[in-house]
Amino acid sequence: MHSLFLGLAAALAWGIHDLCVRVVSQRTGILPAMLVVFATGAILVAATALALGNWQAITYTAAWLAGLSGGIFALASYALYRAFALGPVKLVAPLVSAYPVLSLGMAMLQGQPVGPGHWLAVAAVVGGVGCIAVFAKDGGSSPVSLQAAVWGLAGAIGFALTFAIGQSATQAGAELPVLIVTRVTAVLILLGLALLARAARLPSREVLPLLVLMGALDAVALGLVIYSGTLPRPEFASVSASLFGLVTVILAWLILRESMNRTQWISVAITFGGIAYLGF
Repeated sequence: MHSLFLGLAAALAWGIHDLCVRVVSQRTGILPAMLVVFATGAILVAATALALGNWQAITYTAAWLAGLSGGIFALASYALYRAFALGPVKLVAPLVSAYPVLSLGMAMLQGQPVGPGHWLAVAAVVGGVGCIAVFAKDGGSSPVSLQAAVWGLAGAIGFALTFAIGQSATQAGAELPVLIVTRVTAVLILLGLALLARAARLPSREVLPLLVLMGALDAVALGLVIYSGTLPRPEFASVSASLFGLVTVILAWLILRESMNRTQWISVAITFGGIAYLGF
């Protein structure tokens, strides 16, 4: 149950973060924006990890897995930014939120008991979020883009791998050192990509405060999900964190005025039902 609540808190943070992604991706370059977001998150995590982290407990295996998780997280986040830059929230958010199917599949391969009820709950979560997009009205949003869909699915696969590998890293070593290794690796990979693309520049001042906020939200959310690796059934945190897509769609309805009809609200209830089942 604790893993479930950590995932729900992460979903709220990521939902707000992704709404901001939709805004900043229209105003500045993707790689410069991501560098500020990831650097902010790394600084916040480093301050906590250096003060409270049990660095003696980290092992070579944990450090290697944390670095791999950070690299995949950087690429998955890039896919997320690209998807939101190309397509509307109601298309991209449900696609990215489809990663719980992969998360539970990997948990099953690792020997965790995953029953039919769990798969039905995941189907409710993913299907409920997906129905929000299927039953969306056509007006008032940017055109559906196949390219955005491909980037969204790439992000979903990347996030599933990030969470599974990151949780394995915490099981092999202390969670705070794992988080800082994950963050530093992600920043270095993004910096390398920015240098190759000649995009290593500071974004405009008008979006900097928003990017710093996004970095804080992202650091908190990823920290909660990876920390759940020290708790029973950590895959539940990954599944419940998938509600970030639902949070993003609802915030887009409230703030960006994307339409939500009655069928979509029913889908919201189905999604929450699936999450509630996973808590028992």
